[in-house]
Amino acid sequence: MDRIEIVENSIQDLRKILTNHSLYKVLSDVDDIRLFMEWHVYAVWDFMSLLKALQNHLTCTSLPWKPKSNAATARFINEIVFGEESDVNEQGIPTSHFDMYLDAMKEVNADTTAVVRFMNASNSVDELLSNLDRSDLETEVLAFLRFTFETIATGEPHKIAAAFTFGREDLIPDMFIQIIEQSGKEAKNRFPKLLYYLQRHIEVDGDEHGPLSLEMVKELCGDDQQKWEEAQATAQLALSKRINLWNGITRAIERKQRTSARSLREAPLTV
Repeated sequence: MDRIEIVENSIQDLRKILTNHSLYKVLSDVDDIRLFMEWHVYAVWDFMSLLKALQNHLTCTSLPWKPKSNAATARFINEIVFGEESDVNEQGIPTSHFDMYLDAMKEVNADTTAVVRFMNASNSVDELLSNLDRSDLETEVLAFLRFTFETIATGEPHKIAAAFTFGREDLIPDMFIQIIEQSGKEAKNRFPKLLYYLQRHIEVDGDEHGPLSLEMVKELCGDDQQKWEEAQATAQLALSKRINLWNGITRAIERKQRTSARSLREAPLTV
């Protein structure tokens, strides 16, 4: 068994929790999907910071330009950046995946102002971490963001790559397949922007990026046992934070559903 298999085996139970999470069963209508997106959008946004941190470490983004030691890894990261920052939307217009997600949120009347305001309030990782201390975001969202940006702040590419690969890029297709299956035919027909976004991630992340991201982790850890152990610990933490986020979204949806049911019961009868 090689080292990447050891890491993958160590997170199997966490992945099973995510792929079988009760969240997917409570996504029963558009209101539920709207609430899900208002929480999940922060994970869509901070994914880009993980990616750009890897680009800074694994490609040359400073002047004068100098070649990096592994052109294959640099190509992989640049290809993902190209797709994430300038893919084409359902109309064939170049659009970042984050903006596609915001468009899909607007399609279901989800609030986008909170995430845009939070995103624009920080101009550095240190400032963002400081802003988290003063933020009124949900506890689970705060914990998720803090883990991501504290990992980025380490400046250690193998840890950033582990969070990116095992907590995100390798996991996204499984999660989004579950969401599509629970969304129902009505949502599929009414919300083409959301469906396009989900299908695009399944196509690109599952078929193209997953295997290459594993190779990136292998390259960055090499024969360093400590790096492999740190990558494994980071992968486990990334999945644990995702589970915590999913737990928070599930509880929020269940609270909303209970409130809606109570309002229906207490509504006066009309004749």
